[in-house]
Amino acid sequence: MELEIEGKRENQLLSRIEVTFTATHNAEPTPKRDQVRDELAKQLKVTKDRVVVDYMQSSFGMGATEGYAKVYKSKEDALKLESEYVLIRNGLAQKKAKAAEGQKAEEKK
Repeated sequence: MELEIEGKRENQLLSRIEVTFTATHNAEPTPKRDQVRDELAKQLKVTKDRVVVDYMQSSFGMGATEGYAKVYKSKEDALKLESEYVLIRNGLAQKKAKAAEGQKAEEKK
């Protein structure tokens, strides 16, 4: 997989750099989010825990994936500003156990 950064924009208000990228993966499967985070961190010379891949979109039969990522100044900024589901997708947070499941089980008894 080859990753090329198409655009970079600094967002000072939210303490992050917003990046658009294209990952070329001819004769390979679509890259995993974790692989893309590794490559972006290496190219931008930051730690992987500061990189959050927001979305990736592959075109059928093209061998290329376009996406959007955010690179925060610190991991704490990422945890504070990002949605929980995005953090879970990027491996920066764990799913919380649902309290409602326990209540439903008690109601059935």
